[in-house]
Amino acid sequence: EVISFSEVDYKGVRLPHDDPVVVTLMVKLFTMKRILIDSGSLTDILYKHAFDQLKITTDQLRPVNTPLVGFAGEMVHPLGSIDLSMVTGTAPRQTQVQMT
Repeated sequence: EVISFSEVDYKGVRLPHDDPVVVTLMVKLFTMKRILIDSGSLTDILYKHAFDQLKITTDQLRPVNTPLVGFAGEMVHPLGSIDLSMVTGTAPRQTQVQMT
């Protein structure tokens, strides 16, 4: 699904800019705030604390054997992956997608 912004969303923004985009989404029926949209990443990352709050245990995750390179260049070994339902927007302009 395409998420787009209108001129109204740019009110008060000086262009051009390279500010990060931070959104709020509903994940597994929980509202998650301060989600950073990073269009340069090839993966979607949730930290263990988020899984704990969503009451997702590690035995619900699918194994992942490929390490990731962390934000500071270090190797990070993921706990696993899972498909989650994500809802963004408000009715009637709302969309729901499955994300891994």
